[in-house]
Amino acid sequence: MQFTQLKYSSFLIIFSITGCQQIDPYQQPKISLSHNYPIQTQHSYQALSWIDYVKDQQLINIVDLALVANQDLKIASLRMHEAQAAYNIQRAELFPNIGGTASMERSHVPADLSYVGREVTSSQYSVGLGMNQWELDLWGRIRSLNEAALQQFLAVESNVRAARNSIMQQTVQSYLTLSELDKRIHFAQRSVQNYEKSVRIFKRRFEVGAGSKVEYMQAKTMLSNGQALVAELQKSRALTANYLVQLVGQPISLPKTDLDQVTFKTSMLQTGLPSDLLLNRPDIHAAEAMLKSKHANIYAARAAFFPRIALTGSFGTASADLDDLFKSGSSVWSFAPSISVPIFTAGRLKNNLTLAEVRKEIAVAEYEKTVQNAFREVSDALVQQKYLDQQLRIQKQGLSAFQETARLAQLRYDNGAVGYLDVLDAQRNLLSAEQQWIETQSSLMQSYVSLYFALGGDTAFAKKI
Repeated sequence: MQFTQLKYSSFLIIFSITGCQQIDPYQQPKISLSHNYPIQTQHSYQALSWIDYVKDQQLINIVDLALVANQDLKIASLRMHEAQAAYNIQRAELFPNIGGTASMERSHVPADLSYVGREVTSSQYSVGLGMNQWELDLWGRIRSLNEAALQQFLAVESNVRAARNSIMQQTVQSYLTLSELDKRIHFAQRSVQNYEKSVRIFKRRFEVGAGSKVEYMQAKTMLSNGQALVAELQKSRALTANYLVQLVGQPISLPKTDLDQVTFKTSMLQTGLPSDLLLNRPDIHAAEAMLKSKHANIYAARAAFFPRIALTGSFGTASADLDDLFKSGSSVWSFAPSISVPIFTAGRLKNNLTLAEVRKEIAVAEYEKTVQNAFREVSDALVQQKYLDQQLRIQKQGLSAFQETARLAQLRYDNGAVGYLDVLDAQRNLLSAEQQWIETQSSLMQSYVSLYFALGGDTAFAKKI
């Protein structure tokens, strides 16, 4: 009767344990995303490699150098190897740790301690294989830890892709900024040359009494302002060049850049729907992999409440004579299963479970934030493209008007219809319009780059990793 009760009690315990160990399978968080971007785009998404999107071999070469030698990218790649090694270490816990042993022991017992009343010298030889504390993963604790380590590795792998995209984007944007500054410097230096010519003319006219000192000083003021602008632009160019060299990761000779020669095949870039971001953005992949890792850790934390069964054993041969070591009848073995049951842990197991659950909630929030940020980046890039394109066309028309105004002001001054102040105002407005037009041109091209990488970047590389 007692045996029967014990048997039923055992079944109840096993049933209870088996029921408690279950955990809901991972489900991707539901995120409220708009079905379309604020600005209407193509609904179909098509992957586009970087070299198919840009048309500037010099820029492509510089990006290739950055991908080879950039230190941040090297660190990210090493982090991936680190995570892979950590996963392999954790995966090894699924298998028994088997080691081989071989030993020889000689001992001597004096006569007064010997059971036979005389000195005894004995030898013992042994060889064998042993397995130490191999845990039977009945409740899935080790498998859950293995899954968590795998997802952490996949997260780091996706972070390498994200780092690669980031380095590419920063390199391209720095190159475009450099090209913008080269063009602005060119226009500013041309204006300075005109100002220098005006200063020489009005200096001679003032010296011979044919012109006023006011006109001469006005010309010098314009020259000083123009020279200061050139100096400021050259400083910005030098700083941008330094940053670009750092991104490339090695000293390079930066050639003169031409903003007008850089083109992007924007017509080939299809944005698709916001839901496509979940498949294409490496940072979203990384965030979801970390979420899966935290989910698996909850399973491991729950399994820690249950008993752990471990096996220890060995098998080999032993003999007092080396020649008899491998003869029949010399085998030795041992088998020692053990079970450990948590009884009192001062709340450690419960708090470990709470910690795992909280960390998962944090991972969910981080995942949702990453998705929302990706949606915003694409939306921002589309908005910038639309309105910067409009702004550039309007500024181009205004620039033509400023050029004509400057020409007419000079003509009227030559005919004595206006003072030189009108000419200086027209030239100053023209220089300002030229600088703004170049800035907008560069900003529009920057938005092309931002949109490409906001959609997921170089997907051709993603297929290789």
